[in-house]
Amino acid sequence: MAKMFCGVLVLAVILSGLDAARPVVDQELSTLFNELWRLDVNRLTPGIDYTVSVQGRANYVNPGTHVVQDRASQPLFSNVDEIKLNNITTTSQLMKLLDNYERSTGVAERVTAEEQRETDLFLDAVLQTGVMKRAHQYLVSKGQSRSDLRQFKTQLKLIWFNLYHRQRNAGMDSCGFEHVFVGETKFGTDIIGFHNWIQFYLQEKTRHLDYKGYKASAHDLPDQDDHVLNLQFSWHGLVKPVGSAFIGTSPEFEMAVFTIVFLRSTERSTKVVVNIDQCQLELVVYRRGRSLDTAYPKLLSSNDRHVQQPSH
Repeated sequence: MAKMFCGVLVLAVILSGLDAARPVVDQELSTLFNELWRLDVNRLTPGIDYTVSVQGRANYVNPGTHVVQDRASQPLFSNVDEIKLNNITTTSQLMKLLDNYERSTGVAERVTAEEQRETDLFLDAVLQTGVMKRAHQYLVSKGQSRSDLRQFKTQLKLIWFNLYHRQRNAGMDSCGFEHVFVGETKFGTDIIGFHNWIQFYLQEKTRHLDYKGYKASAHDLPDQDDHVLNLQFSWHGLVKPVGSAFIGTSPEFEMAVFTIVFLRSTERSTKVVVNIDQCQLELVVYRRGRSLDTAYPKLLSSNDRHVQQPSH
């Protein structure tokens, strides 16, 4: 009986260890984000609106390294329907913002009246989408946003576009939008931020960016249909050892998801695990006061590999 008890005890410990190894999924946010996913009519369709080639697995490199082995001889994006991108109001307005920022931290941003107008037009377009309307409704229900649309726009502007110091002893040189959607370089040695697929495609097209390969475990290889990828790339001669981005999604979806996670907590960092479509992701958000520092998706598994299979 003692032996049997010990056997049961050991088995229980093993099983509890397996459960502990599985990330705790936020079911409420998973449900909400899948609703936003279904509402994202401006999301592009892989194989139709764009084509990606993930190619080889990138090697490990130390931060600050400028030369890495290229495991991808071809670009990540072999084709993107630019006509469709330009015909979608939010994406066309987004692309107008991408050249409004100084790439290097430590260089103060100077926002012109025209750039301010472009920001307002982008936010107005985002606020008109079903995705952001549903996100706003949710945030109001949680007491995290005001119902008045103008006040919500002001809140989004504070979170995403408020300028602050990223590099010490420098001017107002950064904001959440620039960091996440545009990308920055720091001290001339590191790429920081840069988590948007449209910027990735445009920079790759102009040959400022070179895709080096995907980052993933051996048992969870990505494919051309994945809407989140972990990537390695170089940009203006600098290397990002591991980056990540949603692929094909609309800017309103990304802003909505990260805004909701941002407003969940006043802690410096917030991390939540969610299941969206066929992927399990960790959404990571860092704040800088009342503004966004950084936000990115980290792919944990794709193609429903995180779904427990029934035992036989």
